[in-house]
Amino acid sequence: MLKALLLDMDETLCDTEKANTKAKARLAQTVDSTYAVDGVTANGAAFANDYVSGIYREWSDEQRARYTPIANEQGEVAFRVQLMRDLLQPIEVSTEQAQQLQNQFDGDRLAAFDFYPGIEAFLRDARQLFTLVVITNGPEFSQVPKVETVNLAAHVDHIIIGGQEPEQKPARSIFEKALKLANCDASEAIHIGDSLAADIAGAHHSRITSVWIQHQQPLDAELGINPSHTIMHPSELPSLIDRLHRL
Repeated sequence: MLKALLLDMDETLCDTEKANTKAKARLAQTVDSTYAVDGVTANGAAFANDYVSGIYREWSDEQRARYTPIANEQGEVAFRVQLMRDLLQPIEVSTEQAQQLQNQFDGDRLAAFDFYPGIEAFLRDARQLFTLVVITNGPEFSQVPKVETVNLAAHVDHIIIGGQEPEQKPARSIFEKALKLANCDASEAIHIGDSLAADIAGAHHSRITSVWIQHQQPLDAELGINPSHTIMHPSELPSLIDRLHRL
């Protein structure tokens, strides 16, 4: 019997990509209009794209060696500010200027951050039948404001933020915590998310049925990660969960 839905937040419940796109566009505009060296302006669009890749830890080996100690020892804010400054080289951007750019990006992203259409109704209806537990990876610095922006606590029963835990998805410990909060066994839960490596692999390691929200991602057969169920978009969740509940 299905008792709990374990849910990712970004690109599952909330349209993070849309928020990122809007924030990147304004960040690029600000950089193009404000920063230059020897009369040559920075490439704002490339900078904004590289910044977002950086905060999602899409690092080269060199970047990993540089930024891991900063993030671990000085914190997420210090890392993001240094990333800003590095990406804008050879323009000499001060710490204060980088902080302003970061604050702008964060503010613009939160202003655009919201549920996918229909998700609030889905959560309301699903909560009548199941315990809802959100498991979201990411640092507390970025995830807590997102959670608060959409008032997520009003829509689900429990929220687990990976950056506040000893381990993040796909670690078994974070799924075990979710099952404990939901007061159910792995066989009585479904985990829904968009990341094969974090959500689907993590669910399978914990023997939890998985639902992969594919969006436009290819299924990489070499990973050897095969979701229990696949949908293309979060809008398909209500019908899928209704069907699985009736099995």
